[in-house]
Amino acid sequence: MTPGPPSAPTGVPPRLAEIEAELLAPGGAFATEDVEVLGERVRTFVNRLHDLREIMIGSAGFGNADYVVFSDGFEERRITFADHERLVASTAAVLADDYGVRPGDRVAILGANSPEWIVTFWAAVSLGAICVGLNGWWTGPEIRYGLDDSEPTVLVADRRRLARLDGADPGVATIVIEDDFEAIWRGRPDAQFPDQPIDEDDPAILLYTSGTTGRPKGALNSHRNVGALLGLSFFQGLRMLMLNPPPEGAPPACQLVTSPLFHVSGLHTAAIALAVSGVKSVWTVGRFEPEVVCKLIERERVTGWGFTTALLHRFVNHPGLADHDLTSLRTLGGGGSPLSRELQRETREALPWVATSLGLGYGQTECAALATLNSGEELLAYPDSAGRPLPTVDLEIRDPFGVAVPDGEEGEICIRGPMVMPGYWRRPEATAEVIAPGRWLRTGDIGCMEGGRLFLASRKRDLILRGGENVYPIEIEQRIEAHPAVEEAAVIGVDHPELGQEVKAVIVAVDPLDTLDVGILAAWCAEELAYYKVPVHWEIRTERLPRNASGKIVKHALVEGGESGFVPDPES
Repeated sequence: MTPGPPSAPTGVPPRLAEIEAELLAPGGAFATEDVEVLGERVRTFVNRLHDLREIMIGSAGFGNADYVVFSDGFEERRITFADHERLVASTAAVLADDYGVRPGDRVAILGANSPEWIVTFWAAVSLGAICVGLNGWWTGPEIRYGLDDSEPTVLVADRRRLARLDGADPGVATIVIEDDFEAIWRGRPDAQFPDQPIDEDDPAILLYTSGTTGRPKGALNSHRNVGALLGLSFFQGLRMLMLNPPPEGAPPACQLVTSPLFHVSGLHTAAIALAVSGVKSVWTVGRFEPEVVCKLIERERVTGWGFTTALLHRFVNHPGLADHDLTSLRTLGGGGSPLSRELQRETREALPWVATSLGLGYGQTECAALATLNSGEELLAYPDSAGRPLPTVDLEIRDPFGVAVPDGEEGEICIRGPMVMPGYWRRPEATAEVIAPGRWLRTGDIGCMEGGRLFLASRKRDLILRGGENVYPIEIEQRIEAHPAVEEAAVIGVDHPELGQEVKAVIVAVDPLDTLDVGILAAWCAEELAYYKVPVHWEIRTERLPRNASGKIVKHALVEGGESGFVPDPES
C-alpha cells in the first residue's frame, strides 16, 4: 500500500492556527523559500541568520543588559552583552595571533559551564573555526579519544577535567581556564573581529554523540543548521507570546539554564539563542540543587526554564517549593526523554500558573536539537505526543526499505530540512548510513504519525535514556566483557521514576561457580566510562544469554517475563 500525503494536523486551537498562518504567510516574519543545501532543495526561512559571527556582533547592541549570570546561590558572576563582545573579540585575537587558529581549525573546550566556555565558543566560531564541545563528564580515556579524533589546534580546559588525564600531556596546546584565561580575554581590549567571509554551510560546531559502534561520533553542525534552529525557536516563542501575552507588569524575559554547554540544549537553545534575543540567562553552578534553583528563580525573576525530565522531577517534588515566590515563571519546556503523564500532572499541580505553557520537543544533535514541539493546550489534549513538525521540517515515518508508511503505522523517524547536519566528523561511512538520498536524516528512532503529530514508540533499539543522557549499551558491554571473569554481558535500561531509566547489566561468568563481585565490576567500568554509563543494577546468570540465529543477544528476553521468541539450540 502506498501512503498518500501526510494528513493535516487535527486539534490545533483555532487562535493558534490563525497565528501560525499569519506568521508563515508570504511576506510574513517566518515566510519560507526553497534553497539548495548541499546539492538538495530544502525549505528554509527567508529571514534567517546566516552565520554565528553575525549573531555575535549583533548581540553587542543589547549594551549593558545582562547576558549571562552564573551563580551557585551565593557567589555570582555577571557579564553584560557589551562586555561579552569585548571579551570575545580579545579572545579571538589571541587564538588567531598566538595559537594560529584559522578557519576550519578545531578549538576544543573541556570544562564545566562557565563564562570562559561561552566566550571561547563565540571566539572560535567568529574566526570561522569549529568549536569542539568535549563531554565534561568523560573519563580520561574518553577525553583522550575525543582529542585524538577531533585534532584541535588548541584546547581550553579547566583543571578538574585535565586532572583526569593523570598528568599526561594532552598532546595539544592547552589554555588552562583558571590560570591563563584572565590575560586572554582582557589582553586585547581594542581587538576587532575578523572579516573573512563565512558560508552558511561551513561547519561551526562539533559535538559528540554516542553511537552503535561503541565509540562516540562527532556530529557536525553548520552555521546554517544553527540558524535554522534559531528560526524554529523564535517561531515557537513568538507564536506562544501572541497566543498568551504576558500580563502587564510581568518581569522581562529571563531564562534559567541547567543543561551542559557540550549539549545542544545548553549551547544551541541557551547560549546562542539567548544572545540573539537579548534575553538574560541564569546558569546554575555545580550540582543541581532544587533549593538553590528556587532562590535563583525568585531573586532573578526567571521567566523560563528548559528542563530535563530528571531535574524537573526533583524540582516539582522539592518540599520547600511553596516557600518561594516562583510566579515569575511563564514557560517550561524540555526534551531528551519522554515527559510522562504523571510528571505533567505533578508539574501542573506544583506550578499551576505554567499549566498552559508546559511543553516538550523532539530532536537530535544530528538535526541541531529540534524537529517537533508539543506545548500548551495541545500537550493537554495529546499528552503522549512529541508534537507537530515545526515549519521547514519535513518528517516521514519509513519502513526498513525506506518507503514511507501510512498514518498510524510504526517505522523509523526520518527528517529533512536545513537543520540536518552535514555529517559525522571524518566518518563518511557512518554519515552514509544515516543521511539517505534527498538528505533525509535516518534518526534510528521508532515512531508513528497520527493526525499530523509524532508519537514515539521507542528510541533506538537498544538506547537507554538516563536523565536526558543517551547511553548506548554496546560501549558498556565491551568494557564489562573485557574483564577476565566475565564470559558475556548484555546491558539494558530499567525504568526509574526520576531519571527515566537506569543502566542494568546482565552477565554470565566464565566460571559458573564464580558469584562475581559486582562492586569490583562497577569499579572496572568506572575506570573507562563516565559515571552515568556505569551499571547500578546487576544480574548474574549461570546459563548463556538468549541469542537469535545470527548470534545477536535477544535483549527483550532479558526483561522480567520476556521471551526470546526463538527455540534455543541446545548445542549452541
